[in-house]
Amino acid sequence: MTSWTRPFLRATALSFLASCLTIASSQAWSQPARSKPQVVILATGGTIAGAGASATNSATYQAAKVPVDKLIAGIPELDNVAQVRGEQAFQIASESFTNDKLVELGKRVSALVKDPQVDGVVITHGTDTLEETSFFLNLVIRSDKPVVLVGSMRPGTSMSADGMLNLYNAVVVAGSADARGKGSLVVMNDQIHSGRDVTKRVNIQTNAFYSQWGPLGMVVEGRTYWFRTPAKTHTTRSEFDIDTLRSLPEVHVLYGTGNMTPEVYKAAARAGARAIVHAGTGNGSVANYLVDTLKALRSEGLHIVRSSRVGDGLVLRNSEQPDDKYEWVVAHDLNPQKAKILAALALTKTGDTKELQRIFWQY
Repeated sequence: MTSWTRPFLRATALSFLASCLTIASSQAWSQPARSKPQVVILATGGTIAGAGASATNSATYQAAKVPVDKLIAGIPELDNVAQVRGEQAFQIASESFTNDKLVELGKRVSALVKDPQVDGVVITHGTDTLEETSFFLNLVIRSDKPVVLVGSMRPGTSMSADGMLNLYNAVVVAGSADARGKGSLVVMNDQIHSGRDVTKRVNIQTNAFYSQWGPLGMVVEGRTYWFRTPAKTHTTRSEFDIDTLRSLPEVHVLYGTGNMTPEVYKAAARAGARAIVHAGTGNGSVANYLVDTLKALRSEGLHIVRSSRVGDGLVLRNSEQPDDKYEWVVAHDLNPQKAKILAALALTKTGDTKELQRIFWQY
């Protein structure tokens, strides 16, 4: 190779490389922008669909009045963050949710998240039992796509109604790639909660929802901020699957107070309960005059789950009562209403006390 050919070949190679980069850059810029996420809003009623007689009625109103299409139409800003469509699953106040409705809702959510055209699902829900539904879906939906529950503490007709922003934030979260794989979520009052942990702690204020281990993150002006991830088993790793579930066994919650009546526990058994969640005082305490009744019910095949009526903390096994000896189960950190959901699902898999306790530790 002569001395003059080397610079020529080098210049030719550099020119060719520059041309390739120019073409690649041009093709990249010419690619269409990624389409907005596809989010389905599945409406079930509740205060977020409620209406009061006047703008001053923030706590006195009729729930479940506004259909989903009007909820969506009232927030044109949704078009900026997602392509949204709505379905009306139910139109009820959430205290009227039953086991059958939980299963029906779960099956519809499961069908939606299997659709490749759906990126996330938002469920509008009354706040009274929102925590139970969110935990149920956290356990039975076998998908990493975001499933976000949302409600409001004030009807849309009220001054300072919170439903519009809550729903907007929920759609933002449901359409966010960084919300995937975190289990079912609850978006209220700018906070993102785990469906497992969240509970309603206030009944007439917008800061009603709380998680004792803290929220997972926040939504601010259409952007998500995350601070922790759930530690307990959920969704894609769960042993429960809504697609194979037909019904839930009866589980009753009985609230511990002074001067309890053993007969109410026997009545729960006669009514067909397969388990009783004892919402005990303190560390799930059981009054001395109730112990023999609960032992007898367990010997007849009914399971006893010790939870606590205290808002925070966890029930310690073999503390207060010899759970191993009596073959009772402790609810760990789950409140009575969430313990009821997990107990019902667990009983579709096993009746063995040790296995039931393993499930309460794991989920």
